[in-house]
Amino acid sequence: MKQTKLFGLLLSAVLLLGLAACGETGANSAGSSGAASSQAAEPAAYSIAALKGPTAMGLVKLMNDAESGEELANDYTFSLAASPDEVSPKLIQGELDMACVPANLAAVLYQKTEGEIVTLAVNTLGVLYIVEKGNAVQSLDDLKGMTIVSAGKGASPEQALRYLLDKNGESLDGDVIVDWKSEHSESVAALASGAATVALLPQPFVTVAQTKVEGLRVALDLNEEWNKLADDGSGLVTGVIVARKDVVEENPGAVKAFLQEYAASVDWANENVSEAAELIGSYGIVDAAVAEKALPYCNIVCITGGEMKEKLSGYLAALLEQNLQSVGGALPEDAFYFGA
Repeated sequence: MKQTKLFGLLLSAVLLLGLAACGETGANSAGSSGAASSQAAEPAAYSIAALKGPTAMGLVKLMNDAESGEELANDYTFSLAASPDEVSPKLIQGELDMACVPANLAAVLYQKTEGEIVTLAVNTLGVLYIVEKGNAVQSLDDLKGMTIVSAGKGASPEQALRYLLDKNGESLDGDVIVDWKSEHSESVAALASGAATVALLPQPFVTVAQTKVEGLRVALDLNEEWNKLADDGSGLVTGVIVARKDVVEENPGAVKAFLQEYAASVDWANENVSEAAELIGSYGIVDAAVAEKALPYCNIVCITGGEMKEKLSGYLAALLEQNLQSVGGALPEDAFYFGA
């Protein structure tokens, strides 16, 4: 097997772009969602990139198996990157076969390449949380009149919060004011200094903040809030794994076999948190101690087929309402969803 390639890069840049993203939810069986048994599929060699953060956490078992020479359906070469900007050009130019990217970026790439990108699975649901030093926030209603700190203006944090407030009859910048920071670490610092008492943070920054701010609690899980307010079967989707269309068409059986192994890796990470955290730390994705505390709240999944399409298409439609260009100007066509 080819040796896994890893690049030690900054986690914060990934999370700021909305990627990043960890799992109370176990991986869905790939076999039940359009990724059935590969049976007579010919093995393939795939170069796969992931972003440092939650979207890479679900891959660690498969990464380790590939590096250790375990018998797998395909030949995998993995690499880690700090930013989607490093991944997108390589995917388009054919240097990568698959990549874990933010959900909205997958739609943008689909439009940019005129349909040459296919989404294989949702790999991370919502990782965003409202945290508070106090007990004033028990629901979205309680945010009215508040100023909160957050990073991610124009990215997933803003888009998700704006959508949820709108669904709840409130408005961002009107009923709720956000003091936008350039990095999530700045929001943590504001909480630690007492300059702010409420923040919107992704995992694993929530876990980091709780080690620095005594009494900081999770007030709202935006993934849960989305599920309460959305009535279309959609989900708050942080990350997906995509492939080039020609890669899928050349050997769909091998792609399905990969999804089975990916789903198994996700299940293992969710069921073996301590061991997974050690692997996550060894690959430099997140510090092992932080990973062990954060992993149960990172919503790492492997959702494929029809359920993937339902959750992702609804999420992209919600983004389209907020910002046309956030999904590349139009919603992807059915061919965007593998196995749906």
